Amino acid sequence: MTDFDDFEGLDDASRAGLRTLTGDMQQHGAERDAPIRTVFGLLGDRWSTLILLLLNIGPFRHALMRRLLDRLSAEGRISQRVLTLKLRQLERNGLVVRSVSDDVPPKVGYALTPLGAELVAEARRLLGWVQQNRTRIEQARAAFDAAEED
Repeated sequence: MTDFDDFEGLDDASRAGLRTLTGDMQQHGAERDAPIRTVFGLLGDRWSTLILLLLNIGPFRHALMRRLLDRLSAEGRISQRVLTLKLRQLERNGLVVRSVSDDVPPKVGYALTPLGAELVAEARRLLGWVQQNRTRIEQARAAFDAAEED
């Protein structure tokens, strides 16, 4: 465990808090590919949360999903390549399942897994918190921006 005794300006409570944080990080994964880092990264990226929220409505084929994302997103259009990469990341983490039909040509569809549905419920809670605190966040931004201008 990291020792914080050599950092000046830290009181005992701060050192204890840092040791606890270090222990939590070691226990839950501080590695680059640790699930805790990967999932939070997915929730914070440009497309993954919207993809999960869309799939929470129901399963969709790749092409339809892309058109729906284009319509829903404030980010602009999602390329086929980016959508495929995001879906693979979500699938790798057990949040989305890919299905391929026996048709010719095959039809590829995506749906949430039960784990993905649990994550969407948690993401909705976080979205609710942001919506509930929107005014406070906007006020903090305005105060910060005004201070930066001075």
